[in-house]
Formats: sequence, structure tokens, C-alpha cells
Amino acid sequence: MAKDTAQPDLTLDKTSEQGFLRFFGSLAAQENTIRLFERSNGDYYSVHGADAEHVAHAVYKTSTVLKHIGGAKGLATCTMSRAVAEGFLRDALLSRSQRIEIYAPEGPGGWKVSKAASPGNLQEVEEMLFGAADMVSTPLMALRVRVAAEQVHVGVATVDAAQRVIGVCEFIDSPVFANVEALVIQLGVRECLVEADAAPEANKVADVLRRCLVVPTELARKQFSANGVQQDLARLLPEGAPVAGLPEMDLRLAMEALGACLGYLRLLADDSGFGGYSLHRHVPEKFMRLDSSAVSALGLLRSAEDGASRTMSLQGLLNRCKTAQGRRLLDQWLKQPLLSLPEINGRLDLVELFVADAEARDALRMTHLRSMPDLKRLATRLQRSQATLQDIVRIYQVAMSLPQLCDILDVLAQAHPTVESQYLAPLRSCDRDLESLRTMVETTVDLEMADQHEFVLKADFDEGLQETRGLMDQEMSRINAELAKAGRTLDLEPQKKLRLETHATYGHCLRVSRADAGRLRGRTSTFFELATQKTGVMFTTAALREASRAYRDLAASYGRAQAALVREVIKIAASYSPVLEALNMAVAHLDVVLSFADASCSAPTPYVRPLVRESGDLLLKAARHPCLETHDLVDFIANDVEMLSGQSNFLVITGPNMGGKSTYIRQTAIIALMAQIGCFVPCAKAELPLFDSILARVGAGDAQLRGVSTFMAEMLDTASILKSATERSLVVIDELGRGTSTYDGFGLAWAISEHIAREVGCKCLFATHFHELTELARELPGVANRHAMASVTRATEGRRGELTLLYRVEEGVCDQSFGIHVAELANFPSSVVRLAKRKADELEDFGAEDAGMQVDQKPAFDKDVVARGSRTIELFLQEFTTTPGLSDMPPASIARRINDLRAKYDQEIASNPWVQHIVETL
Repeated sequence: MAKDTAQPDLTLDKTSEQGFLRFFGSLAAQENTIRLFERSNGDYYSVHGADAEHVAHAVYKTSTVLKHIGGAKGLATCTMSRAVAEGFLRDALLSRSQRIEIYAPEGPGGWKVSKAASPGNLQEVEEMLFGAADMVSTPLMALRVRVAAEQVHVGVATVDAAQRVIGVCEFIDSPVFANVEALVIQLGVRECLVEADAAPEANKVADVLRRCLVVPTELARKQFSANGVQQDLARLLPEGAPVAGLPEMDLRLAMEALGACLGYLRLLADDSGFGGYSLHRHVPEKFMRLDSSAVSALGLLRSAEDGASRTMSLQGLLNRCKTAQGRRLLDQWLKQPLLSLPEINGRLDLVELFVADAEARDALRMTHLRSMPDLKRLATRLQRSQATLQDIVRIYQVAMSLPQLCDILDVLAQAHPTVESQYLAPLRSCDRDLESLRTMVETTVDLEMADQHEFVLKADFDEGLQETRGLMDQEMSRINAELAKAGRTLDLEPQKKLRLETHATYGHCLRVSRADAGRLRGRTSTFFELATQKTGVMFTTAALREASRAYRDLAASYGRAQAALVREVIKIAASYSPVLEALNMAVAHLDVVLSFADASCSAPTPYVRPLVRESGDLLLKAARHPCLETHDLVDFIANDVEMLSGQSNFLVITGPNMGGKSTYIRQTAIIALMAQIGCFVPCAKAELPLFDSILARVGAGDAQLRGVSTFMAEMLDTASILKSATERSLVVIDELGRGTSTYDGFGLAWAISEHIAREVGCKCLFATHFHELTELARELPGVANRHAMASVTRATEGRRGELTLLYRVEEGVCDQSFGIHVAELANFPSSVVRLAKRKADELEDFGAEDAGMQVDQKPAFDKDVVARGSRTIELFLQEFTTTPGLSDMPPASIARRINDLRAKYDQEIASNPWVQHIVETL
């Protein structure tokens, strides 16, 4: 949000107020849509009703900012300055996935929608959203689903209006739409067009989209039509593109989805995009599949809950990028881990090069990339004729810096040929292509004035401009002469005690301090006072006023003539947009690789290069969680991970709560993902196979927004894993089965584990409190047990037992639950802890082998012994509770009464081992 949260005042007369209330009351309710009303030509905005209450709490964090139109109980109203509104729009569209409508006045008392936006359609509000912030690419997706021959056929179309890219693909999906989910995550989709259909497939698709925090927008079936798509593409793609012969045109479902996208975005209504789009086919199988649970569980992307911390997510941790385009590409890479070993090793080669050469790394990041503008955004502004001379100068400055950038990379290319192909070749090509642009800018733009942040064309570029500039210079000479003359008359030194200023209302005028204002007295026939301010008194003379008026008229004429010429310059510069986009791609790639190198070097313990193979074992030596190890006051304990094919593909991990099980399985998955995006990893040594997907079921929170309970959320995520996992997948599961009864939960955990280990055969880490699950290792090959170690000291007289978590994961099993010990650490009342121990003794009766901690086996008692003991305790308690005057007895008397009863029943207690055991636990 914007820092400036000062609230403008909304003042309406009675007529305007009543008219607005009538108009607002006539608006139909729209779910998940915020309506803003433009006030004072866009200087500020107002929101009303439920929207006003939402803004009050989301932006101002208080309801005191609310006012009411139409009386104290009238329509709730809240105002926002333009800066605050822009911050609110970014949050609403990009974080909260809300829709926006902005209304502008129309005629007396009327209003009309001037701008509308949704998470996948930001075109009309781009300048408001990204005027002072990084441009965000939010592609719009459309899905067309058809079931034929018991197979689910999916057609997908995406349109990224900011990047001007159209993508299509078709594939066969599973009934849980695992491929749709993976593609949505890969592309970073925020809004998806779907058919308004009550079919079961439509409901399943909507559930998948909501799970991925994507807004599903329903359209009528007739809007998913391929009629006219070929003609539309002929206008959107570069002139001469063989649209009819493109292989993508044979994808019927995808073309119908594309028809819905083009109509929803109204791309054909904006001729500035004609010829500027590219068409390609999505290849989902080129990248690792990630499900939404994995993205959330592994903390890949930053969220609003992270606050200002950069190390709560992998995205925040690795983001050392200096450019906006680099940050966008990093986000893309995190969602699209590679499946090609040559590409992975190519990135790792570059990261290794920059890790080794700190001097080159710092020079590139701090000297060249730090000042690099968002070239993609500049290219878009040029294509839409929204660019200014300042944008042209920024492009010129980039072009001038390219030779120095190439010089640094040229030295590195001699040691590593990848630098030549990845960076030097495209940069040198761009440098050559931009040479004529540099010449044009030097010929047309006054670069000396640009150094003073005034962006104008050179006067000698055009005869008309040159003539007007000459006249302006003459008037400026007259103005300076008047300044000198006034200085002599008032005996004040020009530009020190007497200043020449340019005022928006008065034009060129003179100013003296209030201390020197007395010199103007008695000279009213010569000097005419204009205004008195804190800074002094402003005045003019007749000749100065005339010269200033003439200069202003000439400047306006110069501006009009220059504007026409500037449009021509911008039009010429727009033809270099493809070059800027190519340069943008090279710069973004370099920025992300340098970011990986910097993050790898600056970690508490430097990262190492992973060895990635097509298949085989997973071996991590001294592996760490990249985010947790950066937290203050954390001395992270590293652990080895060994998953050997045929021996320990499936790891069952047991141990106490908070003992490190979840961290262990998460860090393994994060390291695998980091390796496949081409980054070094937080290990002493790392060898990994290539994973085609990372699938996760971690956490047990209710999905309340989806109307799904804890257990149902577990089952939905697990069903998706079982139906989409392959032998090359990495599966991480944490505490499956907690949302139902113990027996049902254990049964499901066993069946799911056995299916993954026996049928799927992928690498899986399964953290659980069901210690019986460790028996899988005896029944199935490839299953191995690990446990998080803890040290337990037994309670002695006068000293309570203690649990020490060691955060070490070792081979073997953990044969007990430490929940009661953890409750003690949380300072539960001692009576509650004692009762918990007694109940646990009654309900649990299992023994296990020593797993590194000495734990006594619990005794078993005969039913008759328990029955006789229960009768003894019942009689004891009955006599105690019927003691006369018990409620008024002092503690000492109560203790004597208990001792008397203990002596009375001493023989029964001594002869019954079950009663003795109960007494010992109290």
C-alpha cells in the first residue's frame, strides 16, 4: 500500500448527494467486485457501501475513516487519494484476486464504467498499477473440457496482453485434472475462463482452480467458439504469418478456448496490438509438475503473511535481482523447474562461473544491472504509442552502456563458451541493431537538457523549431535584461538577493525576501506586487510581464510543434521493439543467474553445485533448509538424506512433535526443486535424480473457503497424488490420517503408503505419528525407517522428566509418541499431564525395539486384577467423598483422612499390582 494514507474530503451538495444515492442504488450486486468512483478528475476516488467497509479495514485498518451519505445511517463512504487507490488496486487485483470497476462522471449526475479489470485482464489499469512498481505479467487462461471414450480432453488457451504472447495446447488429463493444475501453476495464471456448465467435470475444474487461488470466470458456451479465430490471429500476428497453415490451428478445443480469450479481452478493439503478438504451443511436459499443495507446503512464493521478511519463502530468499525483468523471470523459473539435463547443467555452469568470479559478479550487478530499466515495459509503451521522450532517452542510455557490458562478459567468455552463446551473441546483436537508434537520438534529442531532467528536441532538428527557439531566446534576453535593470534599481545582486522565477500563474517574475521587501515601497509605478509568501514577495514590471507573456506563447507554439515531431521520433523508436524484447530476455536471464550466484555465496554456509542425473539415487550430505537456516538465533542442524533405489526409496519418518520431521521432508523437496531450476543447493554434497513432479500433502488445516474439512482436504490431495504420481516423482506426505479416527487414519495411511511403495515405486518421504507404520519396512522392499532423535530423562522425586529435541534424523524407528512430553514443555497444568499419562497407559499397549532412547515397556494386567483394583479404588473414593464436613475441612485434616483410608485399604492396594501402578503415576 502507498505510504501516504491522508484521506481526501468528499463534499456533495444536496442535489448531487441524492442523485448519487439513486444511481448507486440502481447498481446490481456483483460478487467479488470492487467499484471505485473517480472524483476531481482522478485526483482521488470514493468507494461506498460494503466496498467502503472493506477498504476501511484493508487499507486504513480502522472504521473511523467511514463517513455516511444521506444521514448518519446512510450509505457508508470512504475516500482514497490517487496514490492510496493505486496501492489498493494492486493488492485487490494481484493478491486478493478481486475484480475492479472504475466509474467516471457522465453528464449531470450520471456515471459510466471508464475502466474495468480482473486478475487476468489488467490492460485498462496498467498505468495505475505499475506506474511506480514492477510490471506483473498475468496471463488469462481459458479451458475447454470434453469427455470422449472415457477420456478427459482439455483444450487450453492463454493470452498475456502485457507480454503480447498467445499460447495454446491440448492434452488428455486424469479425472482429478492434475495436468490442468500443473499448467496453471507453471504459467502463474490468476483468472481462468470456464464454461457455465453444471457437468461434474466443470465442478472439478472449478475446485482445482480455487485450490490454486485462480478466479474462475464463467462464460456462456457460445462464447467458446473458434469461428473467426483465424481472421483475428491474422491481424494480431506479424503481417505475412501463414495463419491458416499453422499446426496450432488443428487444435480445435484450444482454438475454441482462444476465441473466448480474445472476446473477453477485446483485443481486436485495440489496433495498437495488431501485428505485435506471437503464438506458440505450451509444452507442459517440458517442466516439472508442481501441485498447489507443494507450492504452499514448500513455501516457494512470497505471500502477504510474509510481511517484510525476505526469507520466509524461496522466492524471497533467492531474489537478489536488480531488474524488474529479472524478478519476473525468477518467479517463472520457480514455477517451471526444468526436465532437460543439458539446460539444467547450462544454468549450473553459469552460476558456478559467477560464484567463482566475485569481482565480475559485483560489477555486473551493481554497475550495469542496477540502472537497467524495464525494457519489456518500455517496448510495450512504444508499441502502444504511450512512450515519452524520457523513455527514448532511457533506451539510449541502455544502448550506450552495452559495449561496457559486453567487455566484462567477453573476458568471462574466454573461460566459458556458454557465456558467448547465452549472453554475448545476443547482446552484440542488439548493440549493432541499436546503433542507428543511438544516432537518431543524438541527432534529435537535446541530451544536455536531458541531463537536467528536461526532455526536449534539439531546436536545430527542424527549421520551424529553430526559428521559434530563436524568438524564445530573444524574449529570454529581454527577461534577463529586466532582471539586471531591477537589480540596479533596487541595489540587489541578481540571482542572490533578487531572484528570477517561473510561476505557473504569473510566468516569469521576480522575488525578494520579506526582509528586502521594503525596497519596493514607493516604487509602485515601476514594480507591481503579485503575491506575498513565506519565501518572499513576488513582483514584476511592465516590460517583464510583456516579455514573459511573449515567451509563454512562443513556448506553447514550440511545444505543439515539438509534440508532432516527438510522435514521429517515438514511431521510429517503436520499430526497435523486437530488439528491446530480445535485449530484455538476455538481461533478465543474466540477472537471475547472478542472483542465484549471489544467494549461493552469501548463505550462512555457502551452497554447493548439485550433481543431477537422469535417474538413480538421492544422496544429500549435510542438507539444510535454505530459509530456516537464515533466521536469527537459529543454529540449524544439518541432516543427511539417503534414498537408494530398491533399498530406501520410501522413507517412513517417526519422532516427536517439533522434532524436525516436517523440516526434513520439506528441505529435501526444496533442494530437489532448486537443483532443477539451475541453482546451487544448501548441502555439503548433493546427488539427485531428475524428478518429473513434486507432489505434497503437508498440513491439516480446513479449506474453509472451499467448504472442505481437514480430512476431506487430505483425501483430495492424496487422491491427486495417487492418480498422478509416476516412478520419477518425489512425494512428501506429512501426518496423513489425522482428520479421522485413529483406526481409520492408520488404515488409510498404511494402504496409501503400501500403494506408493509397491505400485508407484517413486521416491517418497512419509512423516507420521503412526509408529505401527514402521512395520512396512519388514513387508516391502525399498521401505526404510528413519526417526527424529530425542533424549528423555525419567522423572525422579522432586524433579520432573525432561524431553530434549536433538533435531537429528537417523536410521531406525521411534517406538513412542512424545505428545505428553511436548505438553509438559508447553506448561500444561500438572494435573492434566498426569491424567493424560494415565489415559495413555490405559489405551496404548504396544512395545517396540530400542530406537536410540531407553524406554520401559508398559506392563499388561489381567482383567480380574483390573476389576478387583477398580472395586478397591471405588470404595476408597466413596468413603472419602462421604466424609462428614469434607467441604469445610482444612488441608491438614483432609491429608489425615486420606492417610487413614490408605491404612484401611493398605492390604488390598499391596496385593493388587494394577492399583500400585495407578498410584505410582499420580
